[in-house]
Amino acid sequence: MPGRSNSFVVVANRLPVDLETSPDGTRTWKASPGGLVTALSPVLEKHHGCWVGWPGVADEAPEPFTTDNGVLLHSVRLTQDDYEAFYEGFSNATLWPLYHDLIVTPIYNRDWWDAYREVNLRFANEVAAVAAENATVWVQDYQLQLVPGILRQLRPDLTVGFFLHIPFPSPDLFRQLPWREELVRGLLDASLIGFHLESNAHNFLELARTQGLEVEGEVSTRRVTAHITTNSGHSVGVAAFPISIAAGEFGGGGDEGDVAKLRAELGDPKRIILGVDRLDYTKGILQRLTAFEELLETGALDPAEVTLVQLATPSRERIDHYRATRSKVEEAVGRINGRFSQLGRPVVHYQHRSVPKNVLRSYYRLADIMLVTPFKDGMNLVAKEYVASHGDGSGALVLSEFAGAAVELPQANLCNPFDIESIKRALLSAVKALDESPELMREHMLAMNRQVREHDIALWSESFLGALKEA
Repeated sequence: MPGRSNSFVVVANRLPVDLETSPDGTRTWKASPGGLVTALSPVLEKHHGCWVGWPGVADEAPEPFTTDNGVLLHSVRLTQDDYEAFYEGFSNATLWPLYHDLIVTPIYNRDWWDAYREVNLRFANEVAAVAAENATVWVQDYQLQLVPGILRQLRPDLTVGFFLHIPFPSPDLFRQLPWREELVRGLLDASLIGFHLESNAHNFLELARTQGLEVEGEVSTRRVTAHITTNSGHSVGVAAFPISIAAGEFGGGGDEGDVAKLRAELGDPKRIILGVDRLDYTKGILQRLTAFEELLETGALDPAEVTLVQLATPSRERIDHYRATRSKVEEAVGRINGRFSQLGRPVVHYQHRSVPKNVLRSYYRLADIMLVTPFKDGMNLVAKEYVASHGDGSGALVLSEFAGAAVELPQANLCNPFDIESIKRALLSAVKALDESPELMREHMLAMNRQVREHDIALWSESFLGALKEA
C-alpha cells in the first residue's frame, strides 16, 4: 500500500475484522463493523482514512484491505506472548481493575509493563508509516495510552487525539500504578483527551495538578474549556464526550414475528426481565441474580409469571477473575432454576455465547424490564440500545447509578449494585409500575428514547473531531 497517504487514521487495539474459515479450510478476513466503525466510516471515507489495529488472532497480519464501505484496514501483528503480556496482562489484569476502582486487585508486573511499552511502540510505528503529512490521528482506549507520546517523537507534524472508553479513577487510586508518570506523559502529548463523563475528566485534571502541571478552566461536555500545560509548554485540551449508539439501528426493535416467537419459546410469561453483558466481574451479574432469587424466595415475584433471560458474551476467559465469575454465575443460575423452575420451564434462561445483532434487537424489544447493574462502567451502551428499541414508550430500565449512562438516563429505575436490597427495590418498583403506573413509565421511557436519539454516536464522533480540529 502507498506509504503516508492517509490524512485521517484511527488506531485501536482491535481491527473491526473476523477470521472466517470455510469447510474446505479456506481462511478469509471479513469486516465486522460495530458501533465505532459505523460512526467513523463516513469520516474515514471522506478523508481517505485508515484503521490501524490488531486483527484478533495471534501471529496473523492480513495484508491491508478495503472494506465494502471504503475503509482501509491496516494490521498490527501480535505474537501469542504479546497477547498474554500486553493484552491479558497489563491491559486487563493491571489497568482494567485499577481504572474500575479496584473491584479486584490489580497485578503490577514489570514484564507486562515492558510488553505494553513495546506493543504501543509497534502500533505507533505502524501509524507513523501510513499517516500523511499533517494527518489527524485518533487513538482509542486504555490499551494504547503511550501512543500519543511516541507519535509526538516520531511524527511531530501529526495532530493526535485520544479517547478513553473506560472510567478514569481518582488520583489516589491511579497513583498506585508504578509507571504512572510515563503513562501520563504519553497521554499529555495528545492535543485533546476525551472521556465519557465530566467526573472522569475532573479526575484526570486533578491528577495533573498533583504532578505540578498548570491546569486552566473547568471541564465541559462536548466543548473544550479545560487545558493542561505540560512542562515542555505543550497545551492539551480535556473534555467529556459521552459516547452513544447508532440509534436508528434499534429504532424499529425486532421483527414482531420473531419477538412473538421468542416470547412463546420462553413460556409466554407475564413479565420478561433481560440482562445482556460481557461475562465480566465489573458487570454485577451475580448480584442481579441474587436479587432476583431473593424476590422469588419471599414471594414478591411469582416464578409462574416472570422469567429472567441472561445473555452473557464470553470475555477474557483465560484470566482467573473471569473464570471465577463465570463459575459463580452459572452456579447461581443452576441453584435458582433448581429451587423455582417447573420441569420444562426454567425461571432463568442463561446463554453463554455471542448473540447476532438482529437476534439481540428482538430480545431488547421482547423484554419488559432491562437489568443493567455494573459496579462501574464507562458508559454502558446496552442500556442505550434497549431504550432505543422502545420508541413506543414500552418497557422499563433498571440501571446502576455507577454506569456512565445513568448521567444521561436519570429517568431509569436507578440502583446501587453493591446493595442487593437496592437492586431488589428498583426491580420490584419497575415490575409494579408497569402494572400500576403505565403512563408514568411510558413518559420516562420516551424521555430516555429522545435523549438517545438526539445524542447518538454520530454526534459523539463529530463533536470530538470538531474539538480536535480547533485544538
